Amino acid sequence: MAMSCRQLVFTADLALRDGAVESGRAMGGAAQSPRLRPHTFRGLHRDRDSSPASPRWPSGYVVQQSADNKFCVWGSRCRTLKTNSIRSEATAVSSDNVETLEGVDWDNFGFGLRPTDAMYVMKCEHDGHWGKGELKPFGNLELSPSAAVLNYGQGLFEGMKAYRTVDGRILLFRPEENALRMINGADRLSMPALPVDAFVNAVKQTVIANKRWIPPPGKGSLYIRPLLIGSGAVLGLAPAPEYTFLIYVSPVGNYFKGGLAPIDLKVDNYYHRAAPGGTGGVKTIGNYAPVLKTQLLAKGKGYSDVLYLDAVENKYVEEVSSCNIFIIKDGRIHTPELRGTILPGITRKSIIELARNLKYEVEERPVSVDELLEADEVFCTGTAVVVNPVGSVTYNDKRVKYKNAGLGGVAQELYTALTDIQTGKAEDRLNWVVQVA
Repeated sequence: MAMSCRQLVFTADLALRDGAVESGRAMGGAAQSPRLRPHTFRGLHRDRDSSPASPRWPSGYVVQQSADNKFCVWGSRCRTLKTNSIRSEATAVSSDNVETLEGVDWDNFGFGLRPTDAMYVMKCEHDGHWGKGELKPFGNLELSPSAAVLNYGQGLFEGMKAYRTVDGRILLFRPEENALRMINGADRLSMPALPVDAFVNAVKQTVIANKRWIPPPGKGSLYIRPLLIGSGAVLGLAPAPEYTFLIYVSPVGNYFKGGLAPIDLKVDNYYHRAAPGGTGGVKTIGNYAPVLKTQLLAKGKGYSDVLYLDAVENKYVEEVSSCNIFIIKDGRIHTPELRGTILPGITRKSIIELARNLKYEVEERPVSVDELLEADEVFCTGTAVVVNPVGSVTYNDKRVKYKNAGLGGVAQELYTALTDIQTGKAEDRLNWVVQVA
């Protein structure tokens, strides 16, 4: 069995007690380090004759059986364990036998990264043909220092969610839209892209392999992050000779606890997020690091985030660091039109279609900063927040507070209508959700 610095192999008769591995024979000699990257243990069973009172295996471990009936244990810590052995059907990338996690305080589960069970990986060589994708235990990637994604930023990512419904279904929200957006971005960055069906199928496989990580209904979602990167090595500026498509997931709690919470935005009239002819309209990785400086400066002054203006006239609203923006005036909804500098958000698109179905008048057009300051209500949209009301906007030395502290009726109505569809509470008359299981 091939060994690396992140693997230890033990005989099948394991016992973990008092913070140490007491039985089991490490293979590979002193070069192997016990300080392993934590992964989440699942998929193992006690023997039939083991005591029902014996504690479950602790979280923080992945155990994989090798061909010679030994086991690879990945983890970073050992806790008290009283059990006799491991049954042979242990697997590293399947959670079919475990429906949900136990002992998790989902009510206080935040929005952050947590390693899960499996990730999906697929490679494409220079001939443009994608190989067979596979599920692997979640872990680090091995890349050449001269990989195109590291040297020239040749990479894209997507963001989406899976929800567990009250009747036990698992739903995706408009995954084909993410696939189409990645195809468009791949064309802009001279990368091969997966067909829509292959993309959606890979997402489904990844969600099913990690389904026990999906929070209970109403407690959150499984955040899904597909990536397409130039993983092949290059020195001169050129497209990569190899590409990697991968998907990882992380359970996240509800972004808002106890209802929608308004944010305070700072309009930046010096830095710009994108320019005409650039890549502002695609979800390339290079679009996000430049906003960190202005975002950190704004947060240091007490603001929640930054709102960017157009790079030509410096007077038209474009978008927040990672969200689209809407304003409401006299009952009409307005949002900046897509002109290649604004990301075509899937939540944005859904809010526009949903609002029109609810008989709101929606205009996609240039929106000036003056209109923003005179609006009755302002809100942002994105995968993570869905709909985020804006409590105030500051432009130069002028600060405008919106009525009801940003908790306007339209934002709340649209948020409820959209999340009810996403979570299966409302009938999906628009055919937006895809059932995974």
